[in-house]
Amino acid sequence: MGVQDLQDHVLVQCDFEIFGQVQGCGFTKHCRDNCLALGIKGWVKNSKQGTIMGKMQGAKGDVGKMVEWLSKTGSPGCKIDKAEFINWGTCSRFAFTDFAIRF
Repeated sequence: MGVQDLQDHVLVQCDFEIFGQVQGCGFTKHCRDNCLALGIKGWVKNSKQGTIMGKMQGAKGDVGKMVEWLSKTGSPGCKIDKAEFINWGTCSRFAFTDFAIRF
């Protein structure tokens, strides 16, 4: 295992908000399903402002894959205008037991 492999397994966390036509197209469900498949913990929800908001914690490499998905791919039928990722940090353990859709 090289240095890059070790860095990819460091636990990181961030908050995110996705802007555009992202509600009413299954975005939260697809986000949850992708995070669960990658072993990422946290939550996602529709905001009253019409955006998608959430928090994720996981291995740096896996969170990086979700950042890419949230920024460029999204769910079928969505149109992502902008993605913001804030409050980046490392964590020693998960604060969540799974990845959930909040209401």
